[in-house]
Amino acid sequence: MADVNEIINGLMQELRRGTIILGVLSQLSEPQYGYSLVTVLEEKGINVDPGTLYPLLRRLEKQELLQSQWDTNDTRPRKYYSLSPLGKEVYEQLCVEWRSLIGSLEGLIDHGGG
Repeated sequence: MADVNEIINGLMQELRRGTIILGVLSQLSEPQYGYSLVTVLEEKGINVDPGTLYPLLRRLEKQELLQSQWDTNDTRPRKYYSLSPLGKEVYEQLCVEWRSLIGSLEGLIDHGGG
């Protein structure tokens, strides 16, 4: 027999995976380095494992949604990420889609059989 908690945890992980990109993009209108981004997201209730975040940042940069710049002024060099012009446009469109999706899902949930 399937464990309900195990099923819920797996489904929640899938759901979070789809929303993490939007959360990350939302915080990069100002430059952030990886750890500062983890901290800011955590403060806002979004827990992101650094092992998930760093590959995501590299992928978004490769897709030209982010631009980066190294800061070597501190003792520890840090790579700062921010939205590129394309990233800003994509983020804005994703927000429109997100709001539409939320509205549709709320309608389904409110009028569903659950």
